[in-house]
Amino acid sequence: MAMAANGQNADVAAIDCNIGDAYLSMGRYDEAIFAYQKALNTFKLCRGENHPSVASVFVRLADLYNKIGKFSESKSYCENALRIYAKPTPGSPPEEIASGLVDISTIYESMNEPDRALELLQKAIKVYGNAPGQQSIIAGIEAQMGVLYYILGSYSESYNALKSATSKFRSTGDKKSALFGIALNQMGLACVQLFMINEAADLFEEARNILEAECGPYHADTLGVYSNLAGTYDAMGRTVDAIEILEYVVEMREEKLGTANPDVEDEKRRLAELLKEAGMVRTRKSRSLETLLVKNSHNIIPYDIEVM
Repeated sequence: MAMAANGQNADVAAIDCNIGDAYLSMGRYDEAIFAYQKALNTFKLCRGENHPSVASVFVRLADLYNKIGKFSESKSYCENALRIYAKPTPGSPPEEIASGLVDISTIYESMNEPDRALELLQKAIKVYGNAPGQQSIIAGIEAQMGVLYYILGSYSESYNALKSATSKFRSTGDKKSALFGIALNQMGLACVQLFMINEAADLFEEARNILEAECGPYHADTLGVYSNLAGTYDAMGRTVDAIEILEYVVEMREEKLGTANPDVEDEKRRLAELLKEAGMVRTRKSRSLETLLVKNSHNIIPYDIEVM
């Protein structure tokens, strides 16, 4: 009977979490906090203080307080969750613990603490280990680690993490997903920093093809890859190719963001510099990008690459 009652109480707590999530999505923070606190108390009573369910509510509260700018409270809830994940109730699913570590990492990253975020992702990878059926998830974590290494200026580590991630994406059949395209783009940026310009161009081209298919040619992520590819072509001495891509990017950004947007102004400045170097003027009609996939063997430091 006691086990049945505990199960029912856990179901009620899970419902309270869903209610809290709904209130959070509507910006009704006080009501979300009340729902989460109810769930927290119920989980503690029916599952124990160190159960991952308790930690998951702490993570929800940490996310909420982070969203409203109460970072001290957010960190406190993060640390409460991490204490549980360090010594969880015996038999706790490792996937639940690893997922919680990834969620907390995201919170620390948003608070501009990439070192702490990276440390938590490394722990999540260890928890997953070589678990079968989790390779796509591990690839996603490694891709995010690559981004954090890049932010920290550790470009070799960024490249290695992203190479491992993209290899897993290829082996698991996820090589056409938007996430794979974004990982390729980030790996290209790491290559640029390591002066591996030929590989960077190949990665940007592959990323562009994937994101065009998955997100469309006008999506912000796709345009970001176009911009990176333009910078790489310019660095390789392929000025005309770079201009054609950048004209397309500027035109699309003007349509989506308006001519006065700072991002548009930056792209227009880059385009104007390239046109001046080439002795050309801007054309208003965008040309086909299909002819710009020709590879080049030059190895030149890039002029200006945009981080997505």
